Amino acid sequence: MMKAETNQGHHLHESTGEHAGHSHGHGHGHSHSHGVTNQKRIGWAFVIIFVFMFIEVIGGLWSGSLALLADAGHMVSDAAALGLSWVALRLGQRPATDRLTYGYRRFEILAAFVNGCTLFLIAGWIVYEAVRRLFEPVAVLGGAMLVIALAGLLANVVAFLVLNGGDRTNLNMRSAWLHVLGDMLGFVVALVAAGIIMATGWTPIDPILSMVVALLILKSAWGIVKSSAHVLLEGAPDNIDLAQIKSDLEASLPEVEEAHHIHVWSITPEQTLVTLHVRPAPAARAPDVIAAVQQRLRERFQVGHTTVQVETESCEVGAESGSTGNAACV
Repeated sequence: MMKAETNQGHHLHESTGEHAGHSHGHGHGHSHSHGVTNQKRIGWAFVIIFVFMFIEVIGGLWSGSLALLADAGHMVSDAAALGLSWVALRLGQRPATDRLTYGYRRFEILAAFVNGCTLFLIAGWIVYEAVRRLFEPVAVLGGAMLVIALAGLLANVVAFLVLNGGDRTNLNMRSAWLHVLGDMLGFVVALVAAGIIMATGWTPIDPILSMVVALLILKSAWGIVKSSAHVLLEGAPDNIDLAQIKSDLEASLPEVEEAHHIHVWSITPEQTLVTLHVRPAPAARAPDVIAAVQQRLRERFQVGHTTVQVETESCEVGAESGSTGNAACV
């Protein structure tokens, strides 16, 4: 006897609820524990950066160093970025609702995208100011610059170590980590520039090395913006190949005759989702096919949230009941 049901209908839900629910719930629990840890690390890093930000702004104005002022501007952005990242992780722990069925996790990706874009703006300002200072040199106090740069480097090393133990696969965490890493590089450049100015009096080294920092910031910014935009555009994760999923399911599962209409995307890089249609082998039952596909995707590709639509040629897809064309037949 043949029976058709919609993909969201009662039969499919009852047949797959145990498998999908266990796998989906496990993923959320894992992400939640990571989220709490990441949130604490970002919170401590924010306090360190925020406090020293004021010291560096005053020191940059006092010494006249563009390298310090450029890095002070970067630290202002760092503080804002870390604050935004903290809020994003905090919101991401909220449960899903009827309106936001996947919860607030995607806000982390929005925060990472915004943080990446701010890095572009900061790098542009540094380059502009550096070029201006090459044509209009200003006096730089090498000694004051050296002391402040050393103190700033130590503060950022502490913040960097705090963040370094977090989950690097989390784009929001990674963007915060890169902000602080860029700041560390800025202070290293300021130390080098201060040493050269004290030894030779050659002040153009300050804006020249500042432009080097800007290029490093741009490289980091591009990686964050590219990765976060890919997630926002529902792109397939880099570690998953659609053709490989198709061939693997068809070759390894005797219940599956054909897999097609495969879609893979992410809520965050840690939470991958897959939807696909499968045509079962002649003797296979839909519940068995669904369970086998979900287990294979979970074990082989580490995908914990899967929606499977089972189809046969004898099904009447989109029957008179007003279904959307999704069908499962047993």
